[in-house]
Amino acid sequence: METLDKFDIAILAALQQEARLTNAELAQRVGLSAAPCWRRVRALEEAGFIRGYRAEIDRRKIGLGVLAFVRLDAERSRADLTRAMEEAIAGIPEVVSCHYISGTGTFELQVVARDLDSFSQFARTVLLNLPNVKDMHTSFSLGEVKAGGALPLAHLGTSGQAR
Repeated sequence: METLDKFDIAILAALQQEARLTNAELAQRVGLSAAPCWRRVRALEEAGFIRGYRAEIDRRKIGLGVLAFVRLDAERSRADLTRAMEEAIAGIPEVVSCHYISGTGTFELQVVARDLDSFSQFARTVLLNLPNVKDMHTSFSLGEVKAGGALPLAHLGTSGQAR
């Protein structure tokens, strides 16, 4: 699947808004019959455009009131040490997002915690003990303006350039 057409783009947009649509509902929204719609969804999944489906849970409702942005600086920039750091970070459930970044720092993490005390303990016992950590800088979210939003698809237009 090299390019996306208007139906593929419409399917992606609809599923980003409501992933629980039945195939019949999705087909109706995008203007296809059920069988071709189902085949297109499967093709989008197989090609990696759709990576999965999940529920968006309100972190506050489950007792995770703190969202921290943590920049970790590496001691040394060697491939093996960076890989070890990546693997360790990937295995930590409290880290909900991690990006290898340019500029100052090596990794930018989003970390959730119950409260400031639990974050502080987590930072001292887990984050600062990750392999190759030199320094850590933390900022806390004071309120979300936008989070977990759908990706923009307008740039795909009718030409469907997707790669």
